[in-house]
Amino acid sequence: MMEVALHIPDDVAEQMHQEHGQDIARHILEEYAIRVYQERTLGESHLRRLLGFETRDELEAFFAAHHVYRNYTLEDLERDRRTAQHLGL
Repeated sequence: MMEVALHIPDDVAEQMHQEHGQDIARHILEEYAIRVYQERTLGESHLRRLLGFETRDELEAFFAAHHVYRNYTLEDLERDRRTAQHLGL
């Protein structure tokens, strides 16, 4: 596993801690995860591993808590409909 270190000025780190009330490293990781999900750079399975979640439900709860909209396009819906029809569902 890769470890990444960031150098953040103390006053900035203190403000981040006051605003977000959590471990700064975790906050940065979560913000990164949200961004790459929205950009479709990483998929759900990678995000689960990145964030340390074991289940999809944990990831869904994370998305809900952070008001992250699902990446589900009209094309995704059409593909799912074709798949369901093909499977006789």
